[in-house]
Amino acid sequence: MASTTHIPVSEYLQTVFRPDREYIDGEIRERNVGKYEHARLQALLTAWFYQHESEWSTIVVTGQRVRVSATRVRVPDVALLPPGKHPEVISDPPMLVVEILSPDDTYSDTEDRARDYFAMGVSAVWILDPYTRTGRMCIGRTWTGAETLVVPETLIHLELEQIYRQLDSNAAAS
Repeated sequence: MASTTHIPVSEYLQTVFRPDREYIDGEIRERNVGKYEHARLQALLTAWFYQHESEWSTIVVTGQRVRVSATRVRVPDVALLPPGKHPEVISDPPMLVVEILSPDDTYSDTEDRARDYFAMGVSAVWILDPYTRTGRMCIGRTWTGAETLVVPETLIHLELEQIYRQLDSNAAAS
């Protein structure tokens, strides 16, 4: 994550990066691109959330730009949005943001992202670590390690053992 470029937010919003980058106070920031464990966990989560979209009244998106403030745009790994039409860049708070750690990520960097999501009004952020097979959820300002991650006052949940068992079974089959 060494490369940085400064441009106006309007130019950032009209630019396509591959892979996409975040915009933080005028600076373009590269994101750590996930390796297999990250990518596979992201796919499994997306499938889980997709299966529950009608039940939970949500829409799952991956790699979606979220404008968390006038000078910051984040790109979460997975987010749950309320149903309906959404703009190219989300500016209303998602119901849930999930960040999956890559080998070069740290919890502190990810918690910085989470602070931006909370400042925009997101009520729950989950951080999953596919390498240690753990997860944390933050509700309010309290980070908690848990076996079942939830979004308060909703049906939204995830059993970590189940999702990591799927991740392990896919690895064992190859």
